[in-house]
Amino acid sequence: MSQRKPIFPADRHDLYANHRYSAAIQSGDLLFVSGQVGSRGDGSPEPDFEAQVRLAFANLQATLQAGGCTLDDIVDVTTFHTDPQNQFETMMAVKNDIFPSAPYPNWTAVGVNWLAGFDFEIKVIARIPG
Repeated sequence: MSQRKPIFPADRHDLYANHRYSAAIQSGDLLFVSGQVGSRGDGSPEPDFEAQVRLAFANLQATLQAGGCTLDDIVDVTTFHTDPQNQFETMMAVKNDIFPSAPYPNWTAVGVNWLAGFDFEIKVIARIPG
């Protein structure tokens, strides 16, 4: 049975320590990335929604990189949205910038009523190359 190995990006934000969780866990050849939000270094939310989504993706990419992965290694995506109807167009524009061509990862979007002060969160599972 493979051991769990915690993964953290080089410039991790304060949320990991404040809320006691790992950015990602490596198990075998899979990387399970915790929900990434558009947090600044001090853990506070980026106030502009589009900038918050872009920062969440930047935090995701940093965590993937720390685990030896890229966006191309993602196999499963779940996103959480506090106001999906009004946020969808902006989120899709950012998503299309991040994933400009096929093959796309599978994706599940969930509307929620609370994300601890954030409006968008993304969690993924990636296969570690090699």
